[in-house]
Amino acid sequence: MHVITGLDMGGAEMMLFKLLSASREYWQSIVVSLKDEGMIGPSIAKLGVPVECLHLRPYSPNPARFLSLFSLTRRFRPQVIQGWMPHGNLAASLTQFTSRIAAPVIWNVRMSLDVVDGEKLTTLGLTRLGAFLSRHPAAIVYNSLTGAKQHEKRGYQSAQSAVISNGFDCDVFRPDEEAHHQICEQLGLETTTILIGLVARLHPAKDHFGFLKAASLVSSIHPESRFLLIGKGMVASDPALNNLISQLNLTGRVLFLGERTDTPLLTAGLDIACSSSAYEGFSNSIGEAMACGVPCVVTDVGDSAYLVEDTGVIVPSRNPKALAHAIIQLIDAGSAKRKELGMAARRRIESEFSLPKVARRYEDLYKQCLACPQ
Repeated sequence: MHVITGLDMGGAEMMLFKLLSASREYWQSIVVSLKDEGMIGPSIAKLGVPVECLHLRPYSPNPARFLSLFSLTRRFRPQVIQGWMPHGNLAASLTQFTSRIAAPVIWNVRMSLDVVDGEKLTTLGLTRLGAFLSRHPAAIVYNSLTGAKQHEKRGYQSAQSAVISNGFDCDVFRPDEEAHHQICEQLGLETTTILIGLVARLHPAKDHFGFLKAASLVSSIHPESRFLLIGKGMVASDPALNNLISQLNLTGRVLFLGERTDTPLLTAGLDIACSSSAYEGFSNSIGEAMACGVPCVVTDVGDSAYLVEDTGVIVPSRNPKALAHAIIQLIDAGSAKRKELGMAARRRIESEFSLPKVARRYEDLYKQCLACPQ
């Protein structure tokens, strides 16, 4: 049984979907969303995995709906209860306790603690509460080395901790020689346009303002470049972003594409993928770009440097000049060099972060927890 806060488009939600798609031959699963089915729920249901939604509202919780989780647990009688993110982790532990099910509970922690600005107070409170309760789950999974060290420093402990990185479907995210032309045609651009993309939701952690400042410096030297903003909240109506774009003389050079379902095509069509994050755990968008054979420029936060290694360029965070210099460096290197780096990046994903390998690590952890007396 997987218990998750919600199923909107996001890194944790997509990793759950990918894990289910890669392990359904070995495990019979059910997913419980504390909120609703979001954008990911229907895709999970298509895998043949039941999705139960509690429709809890953060500001007017209904305890009766939460009680339905206990009866669902007794009916399904899971061998393993896997929580996802602070709310899902604590709900998983509470479910085990109130339902009196002997199944081991595993927490999945998927955030870094570098900076807490911009996080909801309830999330921060639950993170602190999690440290107090962390000795009770059978295991805690972290999706980044950075996140594991930070949480353990804050008092998180468990009989067993494991770092299991995000996994990437190399059949979905793969090189596509035609993608660049297709995207340029869709956007009304010349095929010689250099496409530089940032796939990230609108959040202070992603430092979109820093990316735009870097874009201004890049466009002054390479006016043929265009900057694609892809993700939740990336809409042209955002006043703060629009004001900055106007101030930086980037009007017409920045394209807002919003939340898209054709991310594999968009990613494969980029010349350069960026992560300008001020803080990060483990970047899904960069791993997906690497799987597509796209060279990346990333800030040195979380596990980004570990992920990219020598297949891209790593720069300090909150430093638009350094970010711009790295992007210019890859543009000036030419398409052949970028392709060489991109293919090295894909090989790294295939060897270390492919979805089957990551799913196997989860399965091994489940079996270990089942073998240990609770």
